[in-house]
Amino acid sequence: MGAFEYRQAEEIRDVFARHGVRYLFIGKSGAIILGFPDTTQDADIFPDRAPGNGRALAAGLRELGFLLTETEAGEIERGKDFIQLKNGPFDLDLVFAPDGIEGFEDAWSHRVMVDGFPVCHPDDIIASKVAANRAKDRESLGRLRSFRDYWMRNRKP
Repeated sequence: MGAFEYRQAEEIRDVFARHGVRYLFIGKSGAIILGFPDTTQDADIFPDRAPGNGRALAAGLRELGFLLTETEAGEIERGKDFIQLKNGPFDLDLVFAPDGIEGFEDAWSHRVMVDGFPVCHPDDIIASKVAANRAKDRESLGRLRSFRDYWMRNRKP
């Protein structure tokens, strides 16, 4: 698969809105929506584990073109901590329990809305990458922190 593209984020936003899915963009795809000048290979979504949200999420994913097995649909409905999907039009990671973030409601309370996209605050994206402590995350942390500082100085309330 190629790099994650803005049009894919638009498809996710529009389909999830139709299905009433509560979610946040997180990870590098979230940072990119905020304006971070980088690329990523997949979309990272932090869905709410609330009852019914998983069913709406599975229905939305199927509408997007993901070929979910019954096992995958069940994991999505139950809110399994991490699900990696490579059986659709683009790669997608569902992160129900991101490292470094207390919970969905906490992240939701200080989300950033950009053109209808619900995005984790840059501080949450950074906290998650710090807590995950993967080599690829450590490599990008300096740039993400610089971007966060720039974004905080220049964002419009």
